[in-house]
Amino acid sequence: MRKIAAGLALAGTLGLGIGAGQAVIGIVPAVGSAPPAWADVTAPDAPLLTPEQTVIDITRRVSPAVVSILSGAGSGSGVVIRADGVILTNAHVVGNMRTVTVSMANGDEYQGAVLGRAPDIDLAVVRVEANNLPAAPLGDSDQLQVGQAAIAIGNPVGFERSVTTGVVSALNRSINPRLDELIQTDAAINPGNSGGPLLNSRGEVIGINTAVLNATPRGQPIVGIGFAIPINLGRDVAEQLLTTGVVTRPYIGIRHLGLYPELVRQFRLPVSEGILVMAVEAGAPADRAGLRQGDIITGIGGTPVTGEGDLLRVLRNTEPNQTVRMTGLRANGQPFDLQVRLGEMRYR
Repeated sequence: MRKIAAGLALAGTLGLGIGAGQAVIGIVPAVGSAPPAWADVTAPDAPLLTPEQTVIDITRRVSPAVVSILSGAGSGSGVVIRADGVILTNAHVVGNMRTVTVSMANGDEYQGAVLGRAPDIDLAVVRVEANNLPAAPLGDSDQLQVGQAAIAIGNPVGFERSVTTGVVSALNRSINPRLDELIQTDAAINPGNSGGPLLNSRGEVIGINTAVLNATPRGQPIVGIGFAIPINLGRDVAEQLLTTGVVTRPYIGIRHLGLYPELVRQFRLPVSEGILVMAVEAGAPADRAGLRQGDIITGIGGTPVTGEGDLLRVLRNTEPNQTVRMTGLRANGQPFDLQVRLGEMRYR
């Protein structure tokens, strides 16, 4: 114990001596000597680094379009996607309410009408009677790449228009059988962020924040796993609710994974582009058509499928109950050519 104590004391003495020496050098420079090289770094007119300035610019541009939504189900966030008062948010934010209170960044408040909701995919559309509102530009979530920047803006636990940053951690994640196109991000998402936008480095909305994973099934804490609904799906839901009041989606009933080089090499797959079928839901359209676990889809509806974005794009542009041709390779390398009659999911 004496040796340990002595060691700690010595370290403290050395630390004090070094610190004091630095203080003397820094505060009392030699007469006529040049200022320290690091002095210019703290100059008030020094430009910010590009990543910092990007986040600042995006926050200034997009924050006015981020709203606070108060309903009987609680409170959350939303984003204005059209200047005539169309707002996209989560279904769980509005709950079963027909009207909600919408607060703008400038303090204005509106009564918003809930035009419709799609609970299984956690999206809802609210409209307020206003024009010339600040609206956020929408990006293309089918073009996202893992590793690109992600910026979340929302109202976590009442702290309005809080900004967090991170990256797109993964794509096409699933947290329930229907919500299977999610963007995973490590940008901090907390209660109250729900319904707010996830943005790319151009300030375009790429997703609607929806959930955060904060613990394992055994209760171990988790940090940095949040999820957002891709904006292409959000845009499609908004357009359907505005035009018909009903949301319909085609349904094939598979879990899938886009091919990537490591996967192709590890399992010696016969192609380098396509979608690997991870599971087929029993009785689903894919199952009835003969699609199997381990199949690799390389084409659907006459469109080449190089990744998951291609499949999702085709499905969004195809009506339910239509029959589409699906081509690809079995696990043994043999080709398949199937006719899949798409199912339908309907929401009001």
